Amino acid sequence: MPEPAALPTTTSDESPSVSTPESPDPAESQLQVPQVRLKGEDGRLLLLLPPESDAPSALTWSELWVQLKNRLSAGERFWQPNAPVHLISRDRLLDVRQLQDISEALAEAQLQLKRVYTSRRQTAVAAATAGFSVEQQAAIAHLSQSDSVGQVLAEPLYLQTTLRSGIEVRHPGTVVVLGDVNPGSSIVADGDILVWGALRGVVQAGASGNSRCMIMALRLDPTQIRIADFVARSPENPHSQYLPEVAYVASDGIRITKASDFSRERLS
Repeated sequence: MPEPAALPTTTSDESPSVSTPESPDPAESQLQVPQVRLKGEDGRLLLLLPPESDAPSALTWSELWVQLKNRLSAGERFWQPNAPVHLISRDRLLDVRQLQDISEALAEAQLQLKRVYTSRRQTAVAAATAGFSVEQQAAIAHLSQSDSVGQVLAEPLYLQTTLRSGIEVRHPGTVVVLGDVNPGSSIVADGDILVWGALRGVVQAGASGNSRCMIMALRLDPTQIRIADFVARSPENPHSQYLPEVAYVASDGIRITKASDFSRERLS
């Protein structure tokens, strides 16, 4: 009597599945429940959430939470302790409390949530408010126009928070911060950057190449500023008094001027 065949082995983070004699029905495969995935890729640990647009099979928050807890507790852990995690949330709408819950669940598994990738502005705002680095990705590709500097940007990202050291915000449009940008934090925007507070971190406006973008702040004292491919650093002798200022690209490179004089200098 022949011996039974051994079950197939797997080296991925997914749990091994037992095959059945019958071939899967394609219609049933399309109705399978989306899965929360945790995998290593290019030296990074990625936590991938199913898209919210996968209706009618989209996961509710409760279902996603159960899957996440099961994924972190089941099977052999293939990651190093305190490894940073990049959360790929796609179009899923997450608030501050949900992001904190995800972070705490990862911490229990000796993982650290470091960066959130999302196509939802609300999720990007929540991530920055909760103190995580965030990159908002456009839902559709940018559309080129006839003007070389013209392009369709994402809606502005408004952040009512202070960016602490270690936090990075990336957005395919204009970024408005109602708070301070502390040393050690950074903003990269395809549009303008407006800071209603002290700007002391690293910022880049016009990241996609638009040199007509500007950087404005109530207190402009950055570690470094970039506009398109132009770079400038904060002066060695800081101002004794701070007034709202604007940084923009002129014929001689990046120029910084008082906001009250900006219109006159830009048109001169």
